Amino acid sequence: MDLALLETTLADRGEPAYRARQVWEWAARGAAGYAAMTNLPRALRDVLEASVPFSTLNVETQREARDGTVKTLFRTEDGHPVEAVLMRYRDGRRSLCLSSQSGCPLTCSFCATGQMAFGRNLTASEILDQALHFRRTTPVDHAVFMGMGEPMLNVDAVLGAARRLPDLGITHRRTTISTVGWVPGLRRFVDEVEEPIRLALSIHAADDELRSRIMPVNDRYPLRDVLAECRRHVALRRRRVYVEYVMLAGVNDSPAQARALAKLLGPDEFKVNLIPYNPTGSVYQGSSRERIAVFKAILDHARVPATVRLTRGRDIEAACGQLASAPKARQRTAVPVN
Repeated sequence: MDLALLETTLADRGEPAYRARQVWEWAARGAAGYAAMTNLPRALRDVLEASVPFSTLNVETQREARDGTVKTLFRTEDGHPVEAVLMRYRDGRRSLCLSSQSGCPLTCSFCATGQMAFGRNLTASEILDQALHFRRTTPVDHAVFMGMGEPMLNVDAVLGAARRLPDLGITHRRTTISTVGWVPGLRRFVDEVEEPIRLALSIHAADDELRSRIMPVNDRYPLRDVLAECRRHVALRRRRVYVEYVMLAGVNDSPAQARALAKLLGPDEFKVNLIPYNPTGSVYQGSSRERIAVFKAILDHARVPATVRLTRGRDIEAACGQLASAPKARQRTAVPVN
C-alpha cells in the first residue's frame, strides 16, 4: 500500500491522524483488505477501497518448489517486474527474500538479475508490499534484502521498509541488508543505522583482479575501500559482518583462494556464508561438495567462522542469484575466468 497516498487521502478528508496507524496495523497483521478493518467506519473503508489501492504491486505468477519455497512475480503499476521469495524451513522459520530494485545495474557476471534490463529503484511501499503479500498467508520472522537489485543504491527506501518490518513480526536482529560494496550507500548505512540490522557483503573473491572480472563494481570501489567501511561498522556497532561467497568451480574455489580469504578477513569481524552456485545461464559451473568442504575446512582452521548455505527453491529458479523475470533481458554473457 502506498503509505504516503494513504496519509494524504486521510488528511484531505479531515480524518484524525490515528486512522493511518489503524490501517497500517491491520495490514501488518495480514489483513486481506480494507473490509477486514472493522474499527474503521464503513464509509471510510469504501473511500479507501476506491482511492488507495491495497497494494502497489500486482501479482502476475506464483510458483511453489518441492521444498515449500514460494516465488512470486509482481508487476509495479508502471509495469516493471519484481520477484520476491518466501522460504520455509523445517525448524519453523519463515524467511523473506526481498527485492530493492527491478533488475540491477551492477551486472555481476554470475547473477541472473544482472543479466536483466534494469528498470528502476523500488519505493519503500513497493518493498513492503512484497513482505505484506506473504504475511497475508503465513506468519514471517526473518527477512533478507538479497533479491533483485543493490540495496545500497536505494538505501533510503530500503531502510524505510526495513524499519517497518518489526510490525510484521520481523525484528531488526532478524533483518539482513546485503551489498556488493556500493560505498556511498554503505557509508550511510554505517553512519546512520543504529538499529541492530545485520549487514552482509557479497565478496566472491579475495583479490581485486579476480573480483573485478566477475563483479565490475570492484573497479569503482575496490576491496580495500569496501572492507574499510565494513570494519567501521564492526567498530561502531559491535556486530559482525556476514560475507557471502558464491562457489564457482575453477574460478574462486581453490585452497589458495580460501587461505587468501581467511587472511583478508581475519577471525574476529566477519562470518562467511559459502553459497553453492545456482544455475543462472552464465558460463560458470558450481563447485563440488568436496571442493566446498575443503574450502570451509581452511577457513575453520584459520578460525574464520564459516557455514555452507542451504539451497532453497532451485527447481523454480528462486535460489540465490536466480531471480530474473523481464521481457527485455540483456542475455549478458559472463566473463570466463581460468
